[in-house]
Amino acid sequence: MEQQIDQAIWLAHTEQDTVALAELLADWVKPGVILTLDGDLGAGKTRFSQAFAKAIGVKGVVNSPTFTIIKEYEGEKLPFYHMDVYRLSQDEADELGLDDYFFGDGATIVEWASLIKELLPAERMELFIEHLGDEARRIRLTGFGEQYASWCRAVQEIGAGR
Repeated sequence: MEQQIDQAIWLAHTEQDTVALAELLADWVKPGVILTLDGDLGAGKTRFSQAFAKAIGVKGVVNSPTFTIIKEYEGEKLPFYHMDVYRLSQDEADELGLDDYFFGDGATIVEWASLIKELLPAERMELFIEHLGDEARRIRLTGFGEQYASWCRAVQEIGAGR
């Protein structure tokens, strides 16, 4: 059976529009949710992650796990696992036991996920954030699997109505 794939585009004219998308996706969160973030350097991957974490009830500061690779946070809804795999080799990533996070009881965001694509679960939501100038961003969402494909359809419907 072929996997369901769908796409959506979210145009963020301001930082608050990016936050709104993170909050929207956080509304649908459940254990095992995986969001991957790629895009231009400085496009807002960490800002998106911070907004998502806040929306699921993570208290305190959420910052980039660039040098720690994985940070774990306790949220009111569920745990939040924030990864930045920019500095990892494929072999190092393979040794980290990422499946424990991907198939665990929390929600996972992986920044620079395209660098470890072979290790990602087949079902996931990929977000590519493109910097358009000033605060404007184009966020392309690609949902792999029915759950995430349905999220894309909903995001496209909501985004078109804004």
